[in-house]
Amino acid sequence: MARTPLLQLADIALTFGGDPVFADLSLSIQPGDRLALVGRNGSGKSTLLKVMAGLVEADKGARTLAPGTSVGYMEQEPDMSDCATLGDFATRDLGPSELWRIEAVAQGLKFDPGAEVATASGGERRRAALAKLIAEAPDLMLLDEPTNHLDIEAIGWLEEHLSTSRNSFVIISHDRSFLRALTRATLWLDRGEVRRRDGDFDGFEDWRDTTWALEDEARHKLNRKIKAEAKWAVEGISARRKRNQGRVRALHALRAERASQIQRQGTAAMALDAGPKSGKRVIEATAFSKTYGSKLICRDFSLRVMRGDRVAFVGPNGVGKTTMIEMLTGATEPDAGDLKLGTNLEIATFDQRRAALDPDATLWESLTGDKAMRVSGRADQVMVRGTPRHVVGYLKDFLFDEAQARAPVRALSGGEKARLLLARIMAQPSNLLVLDEPTNDLDIETLDLLQDILGEYDGTVLLVSHDRDFLDRVATTTVAFEGQGRITVHAGGWSDYAPKRKLVEAAKPSQKSTSAAEKKSEKTGKTGLSFTEKHRLEALPGEIERLEAEIGKLSELLADPDLYSREPVKFQKATEALTARQSKLAEAEEEWLLLEEKAESDG
Repeated sequence: MARTPLLQLADIALTFGGDPVFADLSLSIQPGDRLALVGRNGSGKSTLLKVMAGLVEADKGARTLAPGTSVGYMEQEPDMSDCATLGDFATRDLGPSELWRIEAVAQGLKFDPGAEVATASGGERRRAALAKLIAEAPDLMLLDEPTNHLDIEAIGWLEEHLSTSRNSFVIISHDRSFLRALTRATLWLDRGEVRRRDGDFDGFEDWRDTTWALEDEARHKLNRKIKAEAKWAVEGISARRKRNQGRVRALHALRAERASQIQRQGTAAMALDAGPKSGKRVIEATAFSKTYGSKLICRDFSLRVMRGDRVAFVGPNGVGKTTMIEMLTGATEPDAGDLKLGTNLEIATFDQRRAALDPDATLWESLTGDKAMRVSGRADQVMVRGTPRHVVGYLKDFLFDEAQARAPVRALSGGEKARLLLARIMAQPSNLLVLDEPTNDLDIETLDLLQDILGEYDGTVLLVSHDRDFLDRVATTTVAFEGQGRITVHAGGWSDYAPKRKLVEAAKPSQKSTSAAEKKSEKTGKTGLSFTEKHRLEALPGEIERLEAEIGKLSELLADPDLYSREPVKFQKATEALTARQSKLAEAEEEWLLLEEKAESDG
């Protein structure tokens, strides 16, 4: 029996500013779907997600939602104008008995519900929007770049939460590791058309490349046919007084077909020039120590970076990765320690805050206003690795069209700002490249190109990123910030370090039983249950009872001795579900005991 889709889009057409975004687009989302939505930057992924959410109305077509289905959309730039704190926004649509969810989510996503909206950064606002969506737990979750502005720990928490969730979801993300772990099918948005591929995300790129290869082959055959028919048409004039009008009409039809084909957007023409060769030893840091207020960044940390190294810095947000890079390049002084920089260093920096970009300047001004890039006496040319280039031509290398050249930087998307910043730093010869979170907002194809460029770059790279797949592809050394000033150095990328990290975490004292409220009580000298803990204590018996009932049903199902031979897939899924529920039951019982003990001590 066919299931009723949660959401259907039929023959959707949408036009912005005269250019069609979609035409005759159709898709359906089934209960249990876990979908990756991928495509080039600017292909309309975010717009399509808003159409799914009902926030953007299509010019034509129908959006059908199954009765009783709730849909939630993670906003990139949420409106918090009527909220004093991030917590006010996140709990706006929750009932009193559901407020505890925000505290649990806030810990996982590392955002402070008490932070004031007026002073919150863009990343904090986005984390609040993500927390709000997770706490509300709609039937269909629409997530637009949820891992941006999350560190690796928070990404891991989100990954685990979504993997155990019963909700359906659609995710836009460039993070391959995240998509591989969570999604079971891929929606590929390409030139206004959506294609669906069921299966793990690992197989998507081979399937995409095969699709493009078949398309290129068909276009090549069409061009050859047009050429042959055009030759016949010209030669037929002198050979015959009356030509075959049917073949002439067919030729016109072939040309119209070719004209209607939408060419694929090319990849950015990015390149790096390593400039003069640096000394063999690029950085020698000895016994670095640094403290900001009461926060310890490092103590007695030493690192040697050699020419050609690709050094990745990983760890939670706010632990001091950017500060460390600033100390290693001489931009910030350590409290103690020695720094020796190699000879002939020319440094180019990609700043995660995009501080080098003036939001009120145009793209044209962003390039020609840089003294290092300006061609003397020419307001329309920039110096690109020693060669004068027209500013519009250089912008086209990074997939900007001529109309955008005079547009303000503030009008750009996150991915476009990243490409503009790459255009600036790639115009300059350098032999030490500092990339502070360059992967945010870039599409998969641009990430692949950046990875290839870094692989061929003759200089040295210092890299901060939370994209585990990108770290594995680029890094030769990983510098891991493990908290309380402890920093360790490991050969290889994230996958080489991750098993060692798990051993370190396992050796730490268990902190699972200590909630944020308990820590606050310890600091203030107060004991007893918080408002959230009281609600949690009241809710846990029902949760334990539900888990026990589910475990009983699964155990009864698995008691059938013929189940494995008769339905091996069902047996496997039931076994996995039983293990997961037994683990959750143990956690729930332990949490209830701790809260009950705390409540008794208060009494």
